[in-house]
Amino acid sequence: MLINKKGEVKIPIVISDEQVHHDRLAGRLHDKLPLRVIDLFAGAGGLTAGFSHFFGHHFTPVWANDFNSYAAESYNANFGPHCRVGDIVDILDDPATIIPKADVVIGGPPCQGFSLLNKNKEGDARKKLWVPFMDVVRLSGADVFVMENVPELLRSQECSEIYAMANSMGFTMVSAKLCAADYGVPQIRWRAFIVGCKFADPQAVFPPKKTHFPHKGYRQRFVESSIPYIADAQPFRTVKDAIGDLPAPQGTTLRPDEPPLDLHFGRTPTAKSLERYRSIPEEGMNRIDLKRIAPELTPDCWMRKKSGGTDLFGRLWWNKPSVTIRTEFYKPEKGRYLHPVQDRPITHREAARIQSFPDEFQFTGSKVEIAKQIGNAVPCQLAARVADCVYALLVSKNEAISAQRSREAVSGEPERHRIKGQEARLPQGLFV
Repeated sequence: MLINKKGEVKIPIVISDEQVHHDRLAGRLHDKLPLRVIDLFAGAGGLTAGFSHFFGHHFTPVWANDFNSYAAESYNANFGPHCRVGDIVDILDDPATIIPKADVVIGGPPCQGFSLLNKNKEGDARKKLWVPFMDVVRLSGADVFVMENVPELLRSQECSEIYAMANSMGFTMVSAKLCAADYGVPQIRWRAFIVGCKFADPQAVFPPKKTHFPHKGYRQRFVESSIPYIADAQPFRTVKDAIGDLPAPQGTTLRPDEPPLDLHFGRTPTAKSLERYRSIPEEGMNRIDLKRIAPELTPDCWMRKKSGGTDLFGRLWWNKPSVTIRTEFYKPEKGRYLHPVQDRPITHREAARIQSFPDEFQFTGSKVEIAKQIGNAVPCQLAARVADCVYALLVSKNEAISAQRSREAVSGEPERHRIKGQEARLPQGLFV
């Protein structure tokens, strides 16, 4: 047990995130360690999924919130009736609201206030929703929190304010920008995470070691070189790994089939759209190739466009991770969302798999609402690696409490320095 200059207990870490990762994949994590989680701005529950049985963790969801009722219904269908619908500020202002006790609070305050896609960032009220997030951390008594957002958060004034508030509450923080592909997600998607812990330095386990590495010749700008790999890292998962086993989609609406076919439906493209798809048949082609090959099929605005993104109207590659999946992935004009070889955009099921949602995850609502839930989610596999770090912290805390109680039982006297949250008790045997 370590004591810092302020007399606060800072416990040592007894297990690495890499060991937790391997134990989780082998099904060896103890399912009786009573770890409670709250998810704010939860959406359908991509973050919670990473902390749950879907990926070998056993955190128990006890409360959640989202403004969108369809997303909340999806959350509740998978994790129990814990997600309350509404504006978190209004909910916290309601005297009848009771925030349950939790070990960890996770969530992503709406990111549009920081996003590069938001051209009116100044004065955006959504940038301040980290304040009620921290209010819930305080009310729940959580010793750990995980805040997720776009990478621009880490360069913002709000990040400094978050650190200042969390420090005043007794948290030690660490932050990092993580690429989902580095952690087994078949998608290049960057997210920022801030992890706070009251009883240990979270830098001892976060950021998590990378589990997957880029293929030879892959663009190095996608590689975060400062984060090490686990010993048995694997190659990036690809689009083919994720969706290559799926048959051609059927119909244009939600299907009455078992997963994965329930969300594997297509669209009805116009004749001109179909001609455009067929004009760029090779993997990796995009609007620039369409302009070169079939100018007569190219919209005037694209003909005049001299700069801008090259992913628009693009085909995915089989043997690379996907580009970032957003909420309108079914519209090729919005990004690189054409199937690698079939003349169509990707389906809802394909997008969900690229986001690493397991097929058994339930989505509710209309086609458009489900697409929003898929595109807005934190990739579940990335969330699971972050959960490995949180688990390592909380297990270390419980072992330290158990060891302290043993020493006190032998000495017959309480120790001078007490570890916060001593009501938490380590079950007999850490692993199954």
